[in-house]
Amino acid sequence: MKSPPLPSDTSSNRGGAGLFDRALDWVVTAEQMRTIEAHLFEQGMPVAALMEKVAGQIAAWVMAQFPLGRYPQVGVVAGPGHNGGDALVVGRELAAQGYGVQVCCPTSRQKPLTADHLRYVSYLGIAVVDNMAGLAPCDLLIDGLFGFGLERPLEGALAAVVAAINSADCPVVSIDLPSGLHTDTGAVLGTAVRATHTLCLGLWKRACLQEGALAYLGQPHLIDFDIPPGAIAAELDPLPPVRRATAATVRAKLPLPRQPDTHKYRVGQLLLVAGSRPYAGAALLTALGARASGVGMLTLAVPESLRLMVVAQLPEALVVGCPETDDGAIAHLPDDLDLARYDAIACGPGLSRQARPAVQAAIGSAVPLLLDADGLNLLADLGCINMLANRAAPTVLTPHQGEFKRLFPDQLDASDDGAAAAVAAARQSGAVVLLKGACTAIAHPNGTLWYVPESTPALARGGSGDLLTGLIGGLLAQGQASPEAAMDAALVGAWWHAQAARAAACDRTDLGVDGPQLAQYLNPTLAQVLA
Repeated sequence: MKSPPLPSDTSSNRGGAGLFDRALDWVVTAEQMRTIEAHLFEQGMPVAALMEKVAGQIAAWVMAQFPLGRYPQVGVVAGPGHNGGDALVVGRELAAQGYGVQVCCPTSRQKPLTADHLRYVSYLGIAVVDNMAGLAPCDLLIDGLFGFGLERPLEGALAAVVAAINSADCPVVSIDLPSGLHTDTGAVLGTAVRATHTLCLGLWKRACLQEGALAYLGQPHLIDFDIPPGAIAAELDPLPPVRRATAATVRAKLPLPRQPDTHKYRVGQLLLVAGSRPYAGAALLTALGARASGVGMLTLAVPESLRLMVVAQLPEALVVGCPETDDGAIAHLPDDLDLARYDAIACGPGLSRQARPAVQAAIGSAVPLLLDADGLNLLADLGCINMLANRAAPTVLTPHQGEFKRLFPDQLDASDDGAAAAVAAARQSGAVVLLKGACTAIAHPNGTLWYVPESTPALARGGSGDLLTGLIGGLLAQGQASPEAAMDAALVGAWWHAQAARAAACDRTDLGVDGPQLAQYLNPTLAQVLA
């Protein structure tokens, strides 16, 4: 197996410390970004100076990614607002470096600063046309039609401009957001540019973390233009944080380094309640995820008929055979199994709906608990979602969208805004809610929200979720019995799992990443993160 590539953050950060570094993973709405920018302008930052700085950074990024020798002809599509002004300055800077630049400005009126830049590029001899048909063939297009804050659908002539951009046979770089996307929801407003790269400016916009926007964003990158910490803190610090997971985040939250004199009972005891005769593999895959987490002691509770098979596959684990139903499900946990001895319980993969007593026992324990798969289905059947807040220890729920809708039928439809639904569900239940998807959202009951946006279609395989359950369960057992530690375990596990899948897909393609293969990439990927 080849070593997986080092996961990297897609931000352009040239320095800073403390709060400044921390701010780069914050995620903002359009209104929050407007307020932050307004604060800068009130404190004396000229709008024109900020535009020059931002556009200079965009131009430097473009020149590094699309060198003149291979991409000599650049088309710039400039809208009427400051996004169009950014694009015009980018075009001017590229022209100064020898690129052949053409500008399409399809609107008759512009904001004053944008109009000034348009007049200046014309003075410099850069060709300006008012429709896409007037552009000569390009090697690269810069989309500066609209940035953040768009709220009305693109129709008529503007929709035709977007269609022409999308039909161009060249890469497209969108400034801030692909034109036509709603900043907060990622919804397509009539039509939208399908970018090859999106250069999000200053702070991540919510649209960059929405599944519905993925087909339009291409590869997103953060262009940091040194927003002062005070401007960010004034708007964001009073609110529950909304942030984007990065490698730095994960490194800070891992249960490392370990004390030199530690031993297996100090680094977590995890109980996995998983498997049934029809779904024996679920127990094994969940255990493989737990093994990768580094948990000190692993116990599996499985139907008695699976015990010897599991022992043969996992010799390091303690395997407890449970009484089973005629169909091979766990009938109940053994009477002598003391749940209080464990630091965490992970319950659900492959159980079947007949394992209700086992799930009830886990919910009734005073131990940090993760519920997944049939654990969630049985929780929905029991109708006790609102009782989770009364548990003496934190709970983590890891539903996919279908399970989420069964658990929280009164919340927003997950397809509309999964993150908002996850936050509402966490507040309702008192549990940490990890809503799985291409952009996983993890919500704390206090309203804190984390996104894990870097994923891969390779995870669309049976068994990948079982590995995630074991991985998070093992991390949960190594942490403190607090909602904050449960949130950290969910966040680290989800990011680590996704990065391992990306590394596996790089080696094996999206078609070749099954559960056992994915398990083999978990620890090598973490080693790369720590290197």
